Amino acid sequence: MTLAIFFGCTFIAFGPALGLFLFTIARDPLRIIILIAGAFFWLVSLLLSSLIWFIAVKASDPQDEPLQKGLLIFGIMFSVLLQEAFRFLYYKLLRKAIKGLVALSEDSCSPISIQQTAYVAGMGFGLMSGAFSMINLLADALGPGTVGIHGDSQLYFLTSAFMTMVLIFLHTFWGILFFHGCEHRCWWEITAVIIMHLTVSGSTFCNPLYMGSLVPSYLLMATAATWAYLLSGGSAQNLRRFLLCLRNGPSPQLES
Repeated sequence: MTLAIFFGCTFIAFGPALGLFLFTIARDPLRIIILIAGAFFWLVSLLLSSLIWFIAVKASDPQDEPLQKGLLIFGIMFSVLLQEAFRFLYYKLLRKAIKGLVALSEDSCSPISIQQTAYVAGMGFGLMSGAFSMINLLADALGPGTVGIHGDSQLYFLTSAFMTMVLIFLHTFWGILFFHGCEHRCWWEITAVIIMHLTVSGSTFCNPLYMGSLVPSYLLMATAATWAYLLSGGSAQNLRRFLLCLRNGPSPQLES
């Protein structure tokens, strides 16, 4: 049973994102480099925010529960803001890198567009975030122990896997929205990303009422996905044509 929980949660949390990685990133070395660098930037932001929170906790009274709860809220908000700050720094770095690639190119064209860069960078943020969210839970899923033995919810691992999946996709869509806002100086788009990030992170305080965190997160994911699709040049007409192509199958080829 523990192995079933382990592999089930792993596939739920990382399966869809890894599928996108294999089909859209894995064959391009430049995209892999951008993804790994994005994951590194997220990791550095986590390290710094964890250090600040650790110092704050050690400098406070551990017996003061309201204070400790306040520090936890502060730590989450500070971590979100630091992650978005590092996303901005990564955008600046990638913008300079793209200019350098254009200068070295014979045809003065970049090998990757800013939209593709935003998608890959967001995926890097999301995969590293998901890995840190689930790695300890997956280790605990192998046992020993039984979830919910004291009357708690037995859906802890399952809901954590679904939450990890939505966070990976949200970071991907947030990357597209954030880079678009930086590129076109639409600061309200950047603000919207930060507000959505704070909302999703804050909704986890509703746990163990898991519907209080999952439902808003998936609604925000649908909103961010639609928004990112439209900003990337997508339209309802293109989506309708794609769905019709899937339903009808490939058109027959004329023999020469």
